Order: sequence, then structure tokens, then C-alpha cells
Amino acid sequence: MSLPAIIESIIFAADSALSLDRLCEMLPEYERTAIKAALTGLVEFHEERGGGFGLAEVAGGWQFRTNPVLQEYVVRHVKTKAAKFSQSALESLAIIAYRQPITRAEIEHLRGVDCGGVLKSLLEKKLVKILGKKDIPGRPLIYGTSKEFLEVFGLKDLKSLPTLREIQALGETPQFERQEELPLEPDAAPPADSSLPFDEPE
Repeated sequence: MSLPAIIESIIFAADSALSLDRLCEMLPEYERTAIKAALTGLVEFHEERGGGFGLAEVAGGWQFRTNPVLQEYVVRHVKTKAAKFSQSALESLAIIAYRQPITRAEIEHLRGVDCGGVLKSLLEKKLVKILGKKDIPGRPLIYGTSKEFLEVFGLKDLKSLPTLREIQALGETPQFERQEELPLEPDAAPPADSSLPFDEPE
């Protein structure tokens, strides 16, 4: 049996993303470089195949994921309930993702409200984990996002999170979408108030 087929079967049967290190542990008879090459080949094979799923690097490992453009059709047959997040849960999760490691008091300071219940819910969903205790009086717990967080949101690692500049840009309407419709016919006369700021005064 070929190495790509072996790796494909292992990843397909796995409950979560498998790292390269884990694959190397499971396949000691193969060189690490050969396993990396097989993974690259599988990614290319599924991309060229143009099927309903492909191999993706997620949460520091490898996992089969359905094609995002087919989500509309996939959800018609998914029987399990998709994870739902309240506004407060999303806000807290975003703060933890961007500011980790972070304490509960720091999260509540940024949100301005108690977040004990939200934190408990995120821990139960395994999207957040306890990283340890902060070396300050009281030794409060510090929190961070988990591997499951990366898998749920389809992120390769925390560096894949959108920057704050990118997030802000989503709420901005580009200038070309706000401008008035321009005449396209050669003989069309410009509107009376169409003078530009850099026009020479008469």
C-alpha cells in the first residue's frame, strides 16, 4: 500500500486534526520528509480533483474538511446541531483569542460585565482552556484558546486570526461604492455640481 493512501486513511479515521509529529510517531518506518511530501501530494490531489472535500492544515495538524462553497448543501443533511454562540460568548471568545493569556478579571474589565457563566460555557465547549495561574497576588487562573477553537473556526494557528485592521475594514464601505453614478456615454454632460476639489478656479 502506498504511503499517501496510508496517511489518507489515518487522517480520515481520526477524530481531530493530526499533526506531522503525531503521524511520524504512528509511522516510524517512514522518513519525516516522505510523510511531508505525501501530505503535500494529497493536498494537491484533492485540489485538482475538485471534489466536495479536501485535506487542510488546521489547528496545527491535518484534517479533511468539506469545501466551504458547498456549505449550503452540507447543512441540509447535517443532523447534529451546530454550535451556537451568544453575543456575550463571542465577545469574550474574541478577547481571549486576541489577548491571551488573560485572566477572568481582565476579560471582565474589557467587557464591563461579569463573565463567569460565559467562561464556564466556553470551557465546557472546549473552546477555551486553563493555561495555569498568573504570578500575582491571589494567583488567578489564566485562560487561552484551545486546539478545538482552531478546528471550529478553521484556523491553521493563532497567526491566522484576522488582524484588527482587517476586521475594521469589513465594516467600511469602499469609496467606489459610495460615489455617484458617472456618465458612461461620451456625449453625456457632467452634473452641474461635479467640480473636483483640484479643479482650477475660473
